[in-house]
Amino acid sequence: MKLTALKIEQLPIVIDLTKKIWPVAYGEILSKEQLDYMIDKFYNETALREQIEVKGHVFYLAQDDNEKYVGFVSYELNSEPNKTKIHKIYVLPETQGTGLGRQFFELVKEKAIENHQKAIFLNVNKYNNAIHFYTKLGFTKVKDEVIDIGNSYVMDDYVMEVVI
Repeated sequence: MKLTALKIEQLPIVIDLTKKIWPVAYGEILSKEQLDYMIDKFYNETALREQIEVKGHVFYLAQDDNEKYVGFVSYELNSEPNKTKIHKIYVLPETQGTGLGRQFFELVKEKAIENHQKAIFLNVNKYNNAIHFYTKLGFTKVKDEVIDIGNSYVMDDYVMEVVI
């Protein structure tokens, strides 16, 4: 898989991928209403642009051998002192198991090490099967976190971390 840094004009690709990935990833965990609310709130062009331009999130896109976009990752250096946060790591369902998730993680790890970070952390829904994937990468659960996202919805997550 080819990983490339996202250009701001490629934000519609992230939005399109999200609309294909999220219903599969979260369809059994979240209601359709919450799913739609979260996509509308966090994956519109304005919100994504703010994540990049204001909050300093870095996005990478993945393309397969046919140059089809198949996933994305975003991370933030020093989200906490000397810690990098993976905000998003998503691949199309048909791409799961190909090593792309690991490839995304290794990219973030490389960038974190280059920037003298001591750990990488992320939030994952407590009922998401991705917990097993993160555990294989060396992440451990460090705390529970419930985040109010508005409209009477919460994100019920584990925070997982790996020391690098």
